[in-house]
Amino acid sequence: MEAGGTRHFVDAAPFDPAAPSAHGPESGIDTASAWQLIARKFLRHRLAVASAVVLALLYATIPAVEFLAPYDPNRRHGDYLYAPPQALHLFHEGRFVGPFVYPYRSQFDMETFRRGYIVDTATPQPVRFFCRGEPYRYLGLVPGDRHLICPPEGGTLFLLGTGRLGRDLLSRIVYGARISLVIGLAGVGISFVLGLFFGGIAGYFGGLVDAAVQRLIEVVRALPELPLWLALSAALPPNWSPLAIFFGITLILGLLDWPGLARAVRSKLLALREEDFVAAAELMGASPRHVILRHLIPNFMSHLIASATLAIPTMILGETALSFLGLGLRPPVTSWGVLLNEAQNLAAVQLYPWLLLPVVPVLVTVLAYNFMGDGLRDAADPYH
Repeated sequence: MEAGGTRHFVDAAPFDPAAPSAHGPESGIDTASAWQLIARKFLRHRLAVASAVVLALLYATIPAVEFLAPYDPNRRHGDYLYAPPQALHLFHEGRFVGPFVYPYRSQFDMETFRRGYIVDTATPQPVRFFCRGEPYRYLGLVPGDRHLICPPEGGTLFLLGTGRLGRDLLSRIVYGARISLVIGLAGVGISFVLGLFFGGIAGYFGGLVDAAVQRLIEVVRALPELPLWLALSAALPPNWSPLAIFFGITLILGLLDWPGLARAVRSKLLALREEDFVAAAELMGASPRHVILRHLIPNFMSHLIASATLAIPTMILGETALSFLGLGLRPPVTSWGVLLNEAQNLAAVQLYPWLLLPVVPVLVTVLAYNFMGDGLRDAADPYH
Protein backbone atom coordinates (compact mmCIF):
# COMPACT_ATOMS: atom_id res chain seq x y z
CA MET A 1 0.00 0.00 0.00
CA GLU A 2 1.49 3.34 -1.11
CA ALA A 3 0.61 6.87 -0.12
CA GLY A 4 -2.76 7.90 -1.46
CA GLY A 5 -4.23 4.44 -1.06
CA THR A 6 -3.12 2.98 -4.45
CA ARG A 7 -2.43 -0.74 -4.27
CA HIS A 8 0.14 -2.47 -6.48
CA PHE A 9 -0.05 -6.16 -7.27
CA VAL A 10 3.19 -7.92 -8.29
CA ASP A 11 3.25 -11.43 -9.73
CA ALA A 12 5.64 -13.48 -7.65
CA ALA A 13 6.13 -16.06 -10.43
CA PRO A 14 9.53 -15.96 -12.20
CA PHE A 15 9.64 -14.15 -15.56
CA ASP A 16 9.79 -16.36 -18.64
CA PRO A 17 11.21 -14.44 -21.64
CA ALA A 18 9.99 -17.15 -24.05
CA ALA A 19 6.37 -16.82 -22.95
CA PRO A 20 3.95 -15.14 -25.41
CA SER A 21 3.02 -11.52 -24.87
CA ALA A 22 -0.30 -10.26 -23.54
CA HIS A 23 -1.53 -9.88 -27.09
CA GLY A 24 -1.56 -13.64 -27.47
CA PRO A 25 0.01 -15.71 -30.28
CA GLU A 26 -3.19 -15.56 -32.28
CA SER A 27 -2.71 -11.83 -32.89
CA GLY A 28 0.38 -12.48 -35.01
CA ILE A 29 1.92 -9.16 -33.93
CA ASP A 30 4.87 -10.77 -32.15
CA THR A 31 6.00 -12.93 -35.06
CA ALA A 32 4.86 -11.00 -38.15
CA SER A 33 7.66 -9.92 -40.46
CA ALA A 34 7.81 -6.53 -42.12
CA TRP A 35 6.55 -8.01 -45.41
CA GLN A 36 3.60 -9.65 -43.62
CA LEU A 37 2.65 -6.35 -42.03
CA ILE A 38 2.86 -4.63 -45.41
CA ALA A 39 0.69 -7.33 -47.00
CA ARG A 40 -1.94 -7.02 -44.27
CA LYS A 41 -2.21 -3.27 -44.63
CA PHE A 42 -2.26 -3.50 -48.43
CA LEU A 43 -5.12 -6.02 -48.33
CA ARG A 44 -7.17 -3.54 -46.32
CA HIS A 45 -6.87 -1.02 -49.16
CA ARG A 46 -9.80 -2.26 -51.26
CA LEU A 47 -9.20 -0.01 -54.26
CA ALA A 48 -5.54 -1.02 -54.42
CA VAL A 49 -6.44 -4.71 -54.19
CA ALA A 50 -9.07 -4.36 -56.93
CA SER A 51 -6.50 -2.57 -59.11
CA ALA A 52 -3.99 -5.37 -58.50
CA VAL A 53 -6.60 -7.92 -59.61
CA VAL A 54 -7.29 -5.91 -62.78
CA LEU A 55 -3.58 -5.73 -63.59
CA ALA A 56 -3.16 -9.45 -62.88
CA LEU A 57 -5.93 -10.21 -65.36
CA LEU A 58 -4.39 -7.90 -67.97
CA TYR A 59 -0.96 -9.47 -67.65
CA ALA A 60 -2.48 -12.95 -67.68
CA THR A 61 -3.60 -12.27 -71.25
CA ILE A 62 -0.02 -11.67 -72.46
CA PRO A 63 0.95 -15.32 -73.03
CA ALA A 64 -2.49 -16.17 -74.47
CA VAL A 65 -3.26 -13.38 -76.93
CA GLU A 66 -3.28 -15.78 -79.88
CA PHE A 67 -5.92 -17.88 -78.13
CA LEU A 68 -8.01 -14.90 -76.98
CA ALA A 69 -8.11 -12.91 -80.23
CA PRO A 70 -10.74 -14.04 -82.78
CA TYR A 71 -8.66 -12.90 -85.78
CA ASP A 72 -5.07 -12.41 -86.78
CA PRO A 73 -4.27 -8.74 -86.08
CA ASN A 74 -3.06 -8.13 -89.64
CA ARG A 75 -5.85 -9.92 -91.50
CA ARG A 76 -7.71 -7.54 -93.79
CA HIS A 77 -11.41 -7.75 -94.58
CA GLY A 78 -11.77 -5.80 -97.80
CA ASP A 79 -15.58 -5.80 -97.69
CA TYR A 80 -15.70 -4.37 -94.17
CA LEU A 81 -13.63 -1.18 -94.15
CA TYR A 82 -14.50 1.00 -91.14
CA ALA A 83 -17.21 -1.48 -90.16
CA PRO A 84 -19.07 -0.44 -86.98
CA PRO A 85 -19.04 -2.70 -83.89
CA GLN A 86 -21.35 -5.71 -83.99
CA ALA A 87 -23.45 -5.98 -80.83
CA LEU A 88 -23.56 -9.29 -78.99
CA HIS A 89 -27.12 -10.51 -78.30
CA LEU A 90 -28.70 -13.32 -76.28
CA PHE A 91 -32.41 -13.18 -77.27
CA HIS A 92 -33.95 -13.17 -80.74
CA GLU A 93 -37.67 -12.34 -81.02
CA GLY A 94 -38.17 -13.15 -77.35
CA ARG A 95 -36.44 -16.52 -77.59
CA PHE A 96 -33.12 -17.30 -75.92
CA VAL A 97 -30.61 -18.21 -78.61
CA GLY A 98 -27.33 -17.68 -76.79
CA PRO A 99 -24.52 -15.34 -77.74
CA PHE A 100 -25.04 -14.32 -81.35
CA VAL A 101 -24.58 -11.39 -83.73
CA TYR A 102 -26.65 -10.08 -86.58
CA PRO A 103 -24.85 -10.08 -89.93
CA TYR A 104 -24.53 -6.90 -91.93
CA ARG A 105 -23.58 -6.03 -95.45
CA SER A 106 -21.94 -2.94 -96.78
CA GLN A 107 -23.26 -0.55 -99.38
CA PHE A 108 -21.86 2.67 -100.79
CA ASP A 109 -24.01 5.81 -100.51
CA MET A 110 -23.58 7.81 -103.73
CA GLU A 111 -25.00 10.96 -102.13
CA THR A 112 -22.69 11.16 -99.12
CA PHE A 113 -19.86 9.10 -100.70
CA ARG A 114 -19.68 7.05 -97.52
CA ARG A 115 -19.74 3.35 -96.97
CA GLY A 116 -22.75 2.26 -94.91
CA TYR A 117 -23.81 -1.02 -93.37
CA ILE A 118 -27.27 -2.61 -93.21
CA VAL A 119 -27.96 -4.97 -90.31
CA ASP A 120 -29.98 -8.11 -91.08
CA THR A 121 -31.99 -8.62 -87.87
CA ALA A 122 -33.83 -11.61 -89.30
CA THR A 123 -30.83 -13.95 -89.34
CA PRO A 124 -29.07 -14.46 -85.99
CA GLN A 125 -25.64 -16.05 -86.26
CA PRO A 126 -24.45 -17.91 -83.11
CA VAL A 127 -20.93 -17.18 -81.95
CA ARG A 128 -18.62 -20.16 -81.50
CA PHE A 129 -16.45 -20.76 -78.42
CA PHE A 130 -13.30 -22.88 -77.93
CA CYS A 131 -13.27 -23.52 -81.63
CA ARG A 132 -10.86 -23.96 -84.47
CA GLY A 133 -10.21 -20.74 -86.33
CA GLU A 134 -7.38 -18.91 -88.05
CA PRO A 135 -4.02 -20.67 -87.64
CA TYR A 136 -1.29 -18.95 -85.66
CA ARG A 137 2.10 -19.64 -84.14
CA TYR A 138 2.05 -19.35 -80.35
CA LEU A 139 4.80 -16.89 -79.36
CA GLY A 140 6.01 -17.28 -82.94
CA LEU A 141 7.05 -20.89 -82.32
CA VAL A 142 4.27 -23.42 -81.68
CA PRO A 143 1.57 -23.76 -84.37
CA GLY A 144 -2.07 -23.77 -83.29
CA ASP A 145 -5.57 -22.79 -84.36
CA ARG A 146 -7.69 -22.91 -81.18
CA HIS A 147 -9.47 -19.69 -80.17
CA LEU A 148 -11.59 -18.70 -77.21
CA ILE A 149 -14.18 -17.09 -79.46
CA CYS A 150 -14.68 -17.43 -83.22
CA PRO A 151 -16.91 -15.73 -85.77
CA PRO A 152 -20.05 -17.60 -86.90
CA GLU A 153 -19.76 -20.01 -89.78
CA GLY A 154 -19.75 -17.85 -92.89
CA GLY A 155 -20.17 -14.66 -90.84
CA THR A 156 -18.11 -11.97 -89.14
CA LEU A 157 -17.42 -11.01 -85.53
CA PHE A 158 -16.31 -7.40 -85.18
CA LEU A 159 -17.25 -6.65 -81.58
CA LEU A 160 -15.30 -3.37 -81.63
CA GLY A 161 -15.50 -2.67 -85.35
CA THR A 162 -12.73 -2.48 -87.92
CA GLY A 163 -10.26 0.15 -89.04
CA ARG A 164 -9.05 1.73 -92.25
CA LEU A 165 -7.84 -1.56 -93.73
CA GLY A 166 -10.70 -3.70 -92.45
CA ARG A 167 -8.70 -5.25 -89.59
CA ASP A 168 -10.57 -6.34 -86.46
CA LEU A 169 -10.01 -3.76 -83.72
CA LEU A 170 -10.62 -6.14 -80.81
CA SER A 171 -7.95 -8.56 -82.02
CA ARG A 172 -5.49 -5.71 -82.50
CA ILE A 173 -6.15 -4.37 -78.98
CA VAL A 174 -5.59 -7.83 -77.50
CA TYR A 175 -2.31 -8.25 -79.41
CA GLY A 176 -1.29 -4.68 -78.58
CA ALA A 177 -1.56 -5.42 -74.85
CA ARG A 178 1.47 -7.72 -75.10
CA ILE A 179 3.73 -4.94 -76.39
CA SER A 180 2.37 -2.03 -74.34
CA LEU A 181 2.33 -3.89 -71.03
CA VAL A 182 5.73 -5.53 -71.45
CA ILE A 183 7.45 -2.32 -72.54
CA GLY A 184 6.38 -0.66 -69.27
CA LEU A 185 7.95 -3.42 -67.17
CA ALA A 186 11.10 -3.54 -69.29
CA GLY A 187 11.58 0.23 -69.16
CA VAL A 188 11.13 0.33 -65.39
CA GLY A 189 13.58 -2.57 -65.07
CA ILE A 190 16.28 -0.52 -66.80
CA SER A 191 15.56 2.63 -64.78
CA PHE A 192 15.40 0.54 -61.58
CA VAL A 193 18.91 -0.85 -62.11
CA LEU A 194 20.35 2.58 -62.99
CA GLY A 195 18.57 4.28 -60.08
CA LEU A 196 19.84 1.71 -57.57
CA PHE A 197 23.40 1.96 -58.90
CA PHE A 198 23.78 5.73 -59.03
CA GLY A 199 21.67 6.38 -55.93
CA GLY A 200 23.48 3.65 -54.01
CA ILE A 201 27.00 4.90 -54.64
CA ALA A 202 25.97 8.53 -54.07
CA GLY A 203 24.27 7.81 -50.75
CA TYR A 204 26.91 5.43 -49.41
CA PHE A 205 30.17 7.12 -50.41
CA GLY A 206 29.03 10.76 -50.32
CA GLY A 207 31.61 13.47 -50.95
CA LEU A 208 32.81 13.88 -54.52
CA VAL A 209 30.94 10.78 -55.71
CA ASP A 210 27.68 12.19 -54.37
CA ALA A 211 28.36 15.59 -55.93
CA ALA A 212 29.15 14.06 -59.34
CA VAL A 213 26.00 11.92 -59.33
CA GLN A 214 23.86 14.89 -58.27
CA ARG A 215 25.21 17.02 -61.12
CA LEU A 216 24.49 14.20 -63.58
CA ILE A 217 20.93 13.90 -62.25
CA GLU A 218 20.42 17.65 -62.55
CA VAL A 219 21.61 17.62 -66.16
CA VAL A 220 19.26 14.76 -67.11
CA ARG A 221 16.29 16.33 -65.30
CA ALA A 222 16.96 19.73 -66.84
CA LEU A 223 16.39 18.36 -70.34
CA PRO A 224 12.76 18.60 -71.52
CA GLU A 225 11.46 15.04 -71.40
CA LEU A 226 9.04 14.88 -74.31
CA PRO A 227 11.25 16.69 -76.88
CA LEU A 228 14.16 14.48 -75.83
CA TRP A 229 12.01 11.37 -76.31
CA LEU A 230 11.03 12.62 -79.73
CA ALA A 231 14.62 13.41 -80.73
CA LEU A 232 16.02 10.04 -79.62
CA SER A 233 13.13 8.13 -81.19
CA ALA A 234 13.56 9.98 -84.47
CA ALA A 235 17.27 9.07 -84.39
CA LEU A 236 16.50 5.34 -84.53
CA PRO A 237 17.33 4.02 -88.01
CA PRO A 238 14.18 3.49 -90.11
CA ASN A 239 15.55 0.23 -91.50
CA TRP A 240 15.67 -1.44 -88.10
CA SER A 241 13.50 -4.49 -87.55
CA PRO A 242 10.37 -4.15 -85.38
CA LEU A 243 12.12 -6.09 -82.60
CA ALA A 244 15.11 -3.71 -82.67
CA ILE A 245 12.76 -0.72 -82.58
CA PHE A 246 11.02 -2.26 -79.55
CA PHE A 247 14.30 -2.62 -77.65
CA GLY A 248 15.39 0.86 -78.75
CA ILE A 249 12.21 2.50 -77.43
CA THR A 250 12.48 0.50 -74.18
CA LEU A 251 16.09 1.63 -73.72
CA ILE A 252 15.18 5.28 -74.35
CA LEU A 253 12.33 5.19 -71.83
CA GLY A 254 14.51 3.50 -69.22
CA LEU A 255 17.53 5.80 -69.64
CA LEU A 256 15.49 8.94 -69.08
CA ASP A 257 13.45 7.86 -66.04
CA TRP A 258 16.06 6.83 -63.47
CA PRO A 259 16.97 10.19 -61.78
CA GLY A 260 13.87 10.29 -59.56
CA LEU A 261 14.50 6.79 -58.20
CA ALA A 262 18.23 7.54 -57.78
CA ARG A 263 17.48 10.53 -55.56
CA ALA A 264 15.06 8.49 -53.45
CA VAL A 265 17.71 5.78 -52.97
CA ARG A 266 20.37 8.38 -52.14
CA SER A 267 18.26 10.04 -49.45
CA LYS A 268 17.46 6.71 -47.80
CA LEU A 269 21.07 5.56 -47.83
CA LEU A 270 22.29 8.84 -46.34
CA ALA A 271 20.01 8.20 -43.37
CA LEU A 272 20.70 4.48 -43.00
CA ARG A 273 24.49 4.50 -43.41
CA GLU A 274 24.87 6.04 -39.93
CA GLU A 275 23.02 3.18 -38.25
CA ASP A 276 24.82 0.76 -35.94
CA PHE A 277 24.20 -2.31 -38.09
CA VAL A 278 26.07 -0.65 -40.98
CA ALA A 279 29.04 0.14 -38.74
CA ALA A 280 29.02 -3.45 -37.45
CA ALA A 281 29.04 -4.83 -40.99
CA GLU A 282 31.95 -2.57 -41.96
CA LEU A 283 33.94 -3.57 -38.84
CA MET A 284 33.44 -7.21 -39.79
CA GLY A 285 35.11 -6.52 -43.14
CA ALA A 286 32.07 -6.31 -45.41
CA SER A 287 32.72 -4.62 -48.75
CA PRO A 288 30.73 -1.52 -49.80
CA ARG A 289 28.91 -3.62 -52.39
CA HIS A 290 27.90 -6.15 -49.72
CA VAL A 291 26.77 -3.43 -47.30
CA ILE A 292 24.65 -1.69 -49.95
CA LEU A 293 23.04 -4.82 -51.43
CA ARG A 294 22.61 -6.94 -48.29
CA HIS A 295 22.06 -4.40 -45.52
CA LEU A 296 20.94 -1.01 -46.84
CA ILE A 297 18.69 -1.62 -49.86
CA PRO A 298 16.59 -4.42 -48.23
CA ASN A 299 15.66 -2.00 -45.45
CA PHE A 300 13.66 0.19 -47.84
CA MET A 301 12.86 -2.26 -50.63
CA SER A 302 9.13 -1.82 -50.00
CA HIS A 303 9.44 1.89 -50.80
CA LEU A 304 11.38 1.07 -53.97
CA ILE A 305 8.68 -1.35 -55.13
CA ALA A 306 6.02 1.32 -54.57
CA SER A 307 8.10 3.87 -56.51
CA ALA A 308 8.64 1.44 -59.38
CA THR A 309 4.92 0.65 -59.50
CA LEU A 310 4.10 4.34 -59.86
CA ALA A 311 6.74 4.69 -62.62
CA ILE A 312 5.33 1.96 -64.89
CA PRO A 313 2.35 4.10 -66.08
CA THR A 314 4.81 6.77 -67.20
CA MET A 315 6.55 4.19 -69.38
CA ILE A 316 3.28 2.99 -70.90
CA LEU A 317 2.15 6.55 -71.62
CA GLY A 318 5.57 7.35 -73.08
CA GLU A 319 5.38 4.46 -75.56
CA THR A 320 1.78 5.36 -76.38
CA ALA A 321 2.68 9.00 -77.02
CA LEU A 322 5.68 8.17 -79.21
CA SER A 323 3.77 5.58 -81.25
CA PHE A 324 0.80 7.93 -81.56
CA LEU A 325 3.11 10.59 -83.03
CA GLY A 326 4.62 8.04 -85.42
CA LEU A 327 8.06 8.06 -83.77
CA GLY A 328 7.75 4.97 -81.60
CA LEU A 329 6.83 1.45 -82.58
CA ARG A 330 5.85 1.06 -86.21
CA PRO A 331 3.67 -1.39 -88.11
CA PRO A 332 3.57 -4.36 -88.42
CA VAL A 333 4.15 -4.19 -84.64
CA THR A 334 0.82 -3.71 -82.87
CA SER A 335 0.60 -1.66 -79.68
CA TRP A 336 -2.03 0.59 -78.17
CA GLY A 337 -0.09 3.63 -79.32
CA VAL A 338 0.13 2.32 -82.88
CA LEU A 339 -3.64 1.77 -82.86
CA LEU A 340 -4.27 5.31 -81.63
CA ASN A 341 -2.08 6.59 -84.45
CA GLU A 342 -4.94 5.70 -86.81
CA ALA A 343 -7.30 7.87 -84.75
CA GLN A 344 -5.34 11.12 -85.01
CA ASN A 345 -7.39 12.15 -88.05
CA LEU A 346 -10.23 14.27 -86.66
CA ALA A 347 -12.50 13.49 -89.61
CA ALA A 348 -12.00 9.75 -89.13
CA VAL A 349 -12.81 10.06 -85.43
CA GLN A 350 -15.96 12.03 -86.17
CA LEU A 351 -17.18 9.43 -88.63
CA TYR A 352 -15.77 6.32 -86.95
CA PRO A 353 -15.58 7.00 -83.18
CA TRP A 354 -14.81 3.37 -82.35
CA LEU A 355 -11.25 4.02 -83.51
CA LEU A 356 -10.70 5.73 -80.13
CA LEU A 357 -11.46 2.53 -78.20
CA PRO A 358 -7.74 1.62 -77.76
CA VAL A 359 -7.52 4.53 -75.32
CA VAL A 360 -9.76 2.60 -72.88
CA PRO A 361 -7.17 -0.10 -71.94
CA VAL A 362 -4.53 2.63 -71.64
CA LEU A 363 -6.68 4.54 -69.14
CA VAL A 364 -7.60 1.38 -67.22
CA THR A 365 -3.97 0.26 -66.95
CA VAL A 366 -2.62 3.66 -65.90
CA LEU A 367 -5.34 4.19 -63.28
CA ALA A 368 -4.92 0.65 -61.93
CA TYR A 369 -1.16 1.14 -61.55
CA ASN A 370 -1.65 4.48 -59.82
CA PHE A 371 -4.22 3.10 -57.37
CA MET A 372 -2.11 0.04 -56.63
CA GLY A 373 1.00 2.20 -56.22
CA ASP A 374 -0.81 4.42 -53.72
CA GLY A 375 -1.81 1.33 -51.75
CA LEU A 376 1.74 -0.03 -51.77
CA ARG A 377 3.13 3.34 -50.72
CA ASP A 378 0.75 3.52 -47.76
CA ALA A 379 1.42 -0.09 -46.83
CA ALA A 380 5.19 0.40 -46.96
CA ASP A 381 4.92 2.05 -43.54
CA PRO A 382 2.91 -0.61 -41.64
CA TYR A 383 3.24 1.19 -38.31
CA HIS A 384 1.71 4.43 -39.59
